[in-house]
Amino acid sequence: MDEENVLDMLAALSQETRLRIVRYLIQRGEEGAAAGEVGKQVEASSSRASFHLSALEQAGVISSERQSRKIIYRADIGNLGGLVSFLLNDCCDNHPDILACCTGKNGCC
Repeated sequence: MDEENVLDMLAALSQETRLRIVRYLIQRGEEGAAAGEVGKQVEASSSRASFHLSALEQAGVISSERQSRKIIYRADIGNLGGLVSFLLNDCCDNHPDILACCTGKNGCC
C-alpha cells in the first residue's frame, strides 16, 4: 500500500458516521449489508448513508456488489489490513511496544 492510498483511507475514516459504518460492516463480515440497513444501524438517513458509503468505497475502505435490486456493501478487509500493516510496519518500523499492544502482550487490545 502506498502513502496516497493510506492518506485517502485515513481521511475517509476520520468522520464519525463513516467510522461507525466501517465498524458495522466489519461485524457483518462476508454477508455485508444494504445501504438502508447500514443507515439504520448508524442512525443516518438513506441519503446521508449513501453519501458516506460512496466516500468510503472511493477510498477503498469498503466494496459493493449489486445483488438483484440491492447493493450490498462490505468492509474491504484486505485494504484495511494493508492500512494497519502500513502504519505498523512502515511507519512504526516494527517498534516492539506498538506491536506488543496490537498482539495483546501488554493487555491493551
